[in-house]
Amino acid sequence: MNKKIVIEGNNIVDIPSFYREINRVFMHGENWEIGQSLDAFNDMLYGGFGIIQGSDTIRFIWKNFKKNKMDLGFETTKAFYIEKLQTPSRFNTDLIRKWLDALEKGMGKTFFEIVIDIIESHGNIELIEE
Repeated sequence: MNKKIVIEGNNIVDIPSFYREINRVFMHGENWEIGQSLDAFNDMLYGGFGIIQGSDTIRFIWKNFKKNKMDLGFETTKAFYIEKLQTPSRFNTDLIRKWLDALEKGMGKTFFEIVIDIIESHGNIELIEE
């Protein structure tokens, strides 16, 4: 089955609003939402809950793609990592420091780039930038 899924980039300005938009679109009809976790986002794309079931072929249309590339870019990613470093009991701070260092040296990926990599790792999903 082919499905067209559209996320509205104007609803995304930071990481929490990214997850709100993802939940609004992908988890429609569920009585729960995915948490703010890239692992949860990846799991959701495998299907079985929310609007993706099984091996549906998905046309993932991302409106205002270029705007969101900036919204979820370097500064947002840096702040995301720095915030995680504030709770060392919950996160692997050595790994996060490594990611932050790579980001600051221009070798690490932004949150946006990681999200795109996750989407593109699912062969049944066609990402369309608008």
